[in-house]
Amino acid sequence: MTEPEIIAALRLQNIPNIGDVTAKKLIAHCGSPTAIFEDKLHHLLKIDGIGKMTLKGLFDSIHLEEAQKEFEFLSKADISISYFMDDGYPARLKHCVDGPILLFQRGNIDLNYQKIISVVGTRNVTNYGTSFCQQFIEELAPLNPIIVSGLAYGVDIAVQKAAMDHGLQTIACMAHGLNQIYPKVHAKYRSKIERNGGFMTEFWSNSQPNRENFLKRNRIIAGISEATIVIESAEKGGSLVTADLAHGYNREVFAVPGRATDKWSKGCNDLIKYQKAHLLTSAAELIYLLGWDIEAENQEKTVQKQLFVELDETEQSIYSYLQLNGKQLLDTVALECNLPIFKVSSTLLNMEMKGVIRPLPGKMFEAV
Repeated sequence: MTEPEIIAALRLQNIPNIGDVTAKKLIAHCGSPTAIFEDKLHHLLKIDGIGKMTLKGLFDSIHLEEAQKEFEFLSKADISISYFMDDGYPARLKHCVDGPILLFQRGNIDLNYQKIISVVGTRNVTNYGTSFCQQFIEELAPLNPIIVSGLAYGVDIAVQKAAMDHGLQTIACMAHGLNQIYPKVHAKYRSKIERNGGFMTEFWSNSQPNRENFLKRNRIIAGISEATIVIESAEKGGSLVTADLAHGYNREVFAVPGRATDKWSKGCNDLIKYQKAHLLTSAAELIYLLGWDIEAENQEKTVQKQLFVELDETEQSIYSYLQLNGKQLLDTVALECNLPIFKVSSTLLNMEMKGVIRPLPGKMFEAV
């Protein structure tokens, strides 16, 4: 993405009444961020769902000036910028309608690996919760997953420390600009996280860790991952918001149960009780329900299948895509292979019968 396009996207992101859904609608209509600001206001007002109040201040020069200033900061701070249509943008988040149009990243984040999970929970973590975090990550470590969390007190830092202890890539999704670390006491983990993982945010350098930013940030934690795990939560809290978002994105949600009388297990128990989450007591249950298989990780993909099974053009296209990209959602397969969902559904069924793909929980599929 060129510098003018990045600055135009920043400018769009800075306009108060334009959120990510509307921004994407404008970009889709005009073709690019720069094209929006080259268009006429009366043309833009013809877009379905776009009104005068939404576009108020669209062409104000202050937004351009602030965008240029932020771009300069990002360039000097060695922060990478990921546009929602770029290849480097998180694949799962790309298919969330309200995913941010821009993400800012610092460190050595590698999102090519498919096993990405988010772990969230209360800031008032108990010894039970901390112990579960450590054991859970230890059991998962042989599969080398990426662990996403928010670097907050409690469960967040407990699980991210466990990930670092086992050499796993961990991503801290922040509710403010990357010119600071919140809470400040966790700044001591910055260099270790950046060596194997890093920091990610949608917020500018002038953004502070306000409550509404944490709630907004939660959709990134939910959207970027294959599954969200809740380890201890009170009856209400940000962790439950993240779980609801993950459920809405058609992701798997897991919750660690606790005693009925424990305040910090009430939220998890309710998620399980109302069937909003799978009960989770060990990493083995996550591995099974997500279709992860340690033995399969050490075996070569059975590409020879193609020598014995005849695939038509559509089947071969889908098979090749799944081989290259690993487990994928049904909707993602349809989108990336440029096929209607009904066609993909029937084709996947035929391919399952031929033994070349297998279905997984959450409407996901992978090549065998």
